[in-house]
Amino acid sequence: MTSPQALGGTFTFPGTKLSVHRLGYGAMRLSGPGIFGPPADVDGAIALLREAVAAGIDHIDTSDFYGPFVTNQLIHKALHPYPAGLVLVTKVGALRGDDKSWYPATSAAELTAAVHSNLKNLGLDALDIVNLRCGVATGPDGTSIAERLSTLIDLKRQGLIRHIGLSTVDLAQYREARALTEIVCIQNEYNIAKRDDDAMIAELAKDGVAYVPYFPLGGFSPLQSSTLAEVAAAAEATPMQVALAWLLHRAPNILLIPGTSSLAHLRENLAAAKLQLTPKMIATLDQIGAR
Repeated sequence: MTSPQALGGTFTFPGTKLSVHRLGYGAMRLSGPGIFGPPADVDGAIALLREAVAAGIDHIDTSDFYGPFVTNQLIHKALHPYPAGLVLVTKVGALRGDDKSWYPATSAAELTAAVHSNLKNLGLDALDIVNLRCGVATGPDGTSIAERLSTLIDLKRQGLIRHIGLSTVDLAQYREARALTEIVCIQNEYNIAKRDDDAMIAELAKDGVAYVPYFPLGGFSPLQSSTLAEVAAAAEATPMQVALAWLLHRAPNILLIPGTSSLAHLRENLAAAKLQLTPKMIATLDQIGAR
């Protein structure tokens, strides 16, 4: 069995009994091009999910708007009945158009329908964690999220959701939400080059709340950074492995959900969780995103 240390150690979500390895898996890329439709190789996607869990990954990020419906249906086909300890984190607050567009879906009726749809496609009676997607494609929108959040709070009271998280929010929105209900995780864009959430990560760490960076490599290609390439060579690793390892070193409340449809890339990500960076390497890497 894979040791917790081999997957970046463990993290327990606040106020819960959910303890996961810090390296998880993001299922978004299991769907077709543009995160739309089925993958070209359905059997390969199923094999990847099974290998991820066999390797010790116990935290999968997904949503019914990936595909739409595709990733949840693949997860169900590959892994149901789910092994004990597997935490499925889903997301609501958006829908897909027939033209592959993304658009907000945050009314009470839309959020309620999304929760029921995720339950159906995953084959669950209750969702472990539901992230409320609050922002827009470019980031947080800065508006009040209380009304949207109230719907999830009500669904939690009904027993359909066990825990609530947020996605694409700023610090003020997190504080607004935390005054209304327990928040167990925040999912925002963050990586070695995009460091806007440094202050948020620090506050979440004090609160014991998980921070889950999406696009951990983002639009930033590590190959564009000579600094990263030099550290990777010294560490005998790939630049992308170093970028992931840097995130695990960045703060103990950071959880990773790198996505891939490739078994080779999955294994590369697993190896990144075991990569030890020296203090000098970390200090050098910190300068990439310094302002």
